[in-house]
Amino acid sequence: MAEEKTTVEVEETTEATQETKVEAQAQDPKEFLENFDWDKYEQGIERVDDSKLKEFENLVAENFVDTADEEVVQGTVVYLTEREAIIDINAKSEGVISLNEFRYNPDLKVGDKVEVLIDIREDKSGQLVLSHRKARTIMAWDRVNAAHDKEEIVSGFVKCRTKGGMIVDVFGIEAFLPGSQIDVKPIRDYDQYVNKTMEFKVVKINHEFKNVVVSHKALIEADIEEQKKEIIGQLEKGQVLEGVVKNITSYGVFIDLGGVDGLVHITDLSWSRINHPNEVVELDQKLNVVILDFDENKSRIQLGLKQLEKHPWDALSEDIKIGDKVKGKVVVIADYGAFIEVAEGVEGLIHVSEMSWSTHLRSAQDFVKVGDEVEAVVLTLDREDRKMSLGIKQLTPDPWTDITSKYPVGSKHKGIVRNFTNFGVFVELEEGIDGLIYISDLSWTKKIKHPSEFVTVGDTLEVEVLELDVEGRKLSLGHKQTTENPWDKYETEFALDTVHKGTISEIVDKGATIEFNEDIVAFVPSRHLEKEDGKKLVKGEEAEFKIIEFNKEFKRVVASHTAIFREEEQRNVKAAVKKAAASADEAKPTIGDANEALQALKDKMEANDKKKK
Repeated sequence: MAEEKTTVEVEETTEATQETKVEAQAQDPKEFLENFDWDKYEQGIERVDDSKLKEFENLVAENFVDTADEEVVQGTVVYLTEREAIIDINAKSEGVISLNEFRYNPDLKVGDKVEVLIDIREDKSGQLVLSHRKARTIMAWDRVNAAHDKEEIVSGFVKCRTKGGMIVDVFGIEAFLPGSQIDVKPIRDYDQYVNKTMEFKVVKINHEFKNVVVSHKALIEADIEEQKKEIIGQLEKGQVLEGVVKNITSYGVFIDLGGVDGLVHITDLSWSRINHPNEVVELDQKLNVVILDFDENKSRIQLGLKQLEKHPWDALSEDIKIGDKVKGKVVVIADYGAFIEVAEGVEGLIHVSEMSWSTHLRSAQDFVKVGDEVEAVVLTLDREDRKMSLGIKQLTPDPWTDITSKYPVGSKHKGIVRNFTNFGVFVELEEGIDGLIYISDLSWTKKIKHPSEFVTVGDTLEVEVLELDVEGRKLSLGHKQTTENPWDKYETEFALDTVHKGTISEIVDKGATIEFNEDIVAFVPSRHLEKEDGKKLVKGEEAEFKIIEFNKEFKRVVASHTAIFREEEQRNVKAAVKKAAASADEAKPTIGDANEALQALKDKMEANDKKKK
């Protein structure tokens, strides 16, 4: 540029000299010498008037910058290449800046004003070195602080993703954009914002750590707030509005009504039962909803979707009546029964008591599971209250209709133990026919405190029908009656005064016990444990015992060891008396002789008693 200006000046001087020569030839020599400009002739330039020089200096001061190093000035884009921007800052030459420094402004064009920093006034090649990035950094903090204080909207370039949000270039400063501040709705794809220029609001500045936090959501909320006020003011119950699915939870769906959020509870999504709202709607789906209710401030809005459709009960065929058979799918199971969907949105309850004729109630899970297709009979139908009860057992004959012929009193059968109580066992003879065995009818011989001591659930037992109550649907059974009562035999075998050999098995309170066999356990009172030598029997000792009590009804047997030798003594006394009488008859003794003999025997017995004591 400097070389071009010098060439032009030389050419202009040469032309001026030639013109002077031409003028000199045309003028009078005397006049020419008087008016000849010797400075122009000697220096090769024409003298410039002082006023013109002053004017030139003013123009230079107004239009050309003092290109001091590290100074920020404003320049104009005069030309753009694929990689660079040519910037004119009114210096003797233009500067070049890489387009990478303008990534935040993809719309840069010729004529735009930009701020630049004069790095070097002239490098080795005579080029002016400029930097837009450094200029932005120097002025950025002033701009950021001003934007924060005045709540101005700033433009920024989203550079990349980072943990928890995005990095945004604002005035050359890397600001943080939290993920929660990008939009009013949850963001599922952060990458869609990378390399985009967006508008932001500076919400926080940390001067100590030079941190800046920006928000795009704040700008949206400002617009939404206006819309929200307008929408809330027009809300009415029953009003139908269009909305967008904003969020889906396990309990319902949040709908964006244009700045105002409302909740459609899972029960208001469909007339049919659903397990999760995503079975009905999906994110970002547009749909119509009806306003069901809202609070006084209209901040909590309850919406409905199924209410826009006719209630399924109203569409239920009028032909369905009590006693009809219907088919449906099991949708819900509870302990007390199962809900069957017989038509879309129309459900009936099968109570567990209506699933089987058995009086022994079980859980509904024992009969059906969710998803099963079942057939049932309509038991009750209330269209006004929209309730229906169903039954499965009604599809099969009631087993109690011919109970007297199948299970007459005295008949013997086999059944399965289904349940225990403290007083007996419930036995199922067939599906729907249960009978009770009282604990006293389980065994002829065993003393049972609880049925679990005798049987377990699931065991098969032989039973005999003892009583039958058709109206009350009750059946009394017995197990011991299926076998012969062994006590009939024991009544003879262990009759009174019979003697049996046995071993003391246990010493108990007030006596001891003897196990004569697996059924007969006799009790021996303490005073009947005494032996002939005065000592008492101990555990494990074997001896003979006499039955002194036998009660078949209460299964009570009492024995005595002492009674055996006591009886023998008595027999000896009787034998002695008899012998003495016989001798008296032979010898005809006197009455005094007989008395002496008896007294001698009595003294002997008393002496034996004293020894024992």
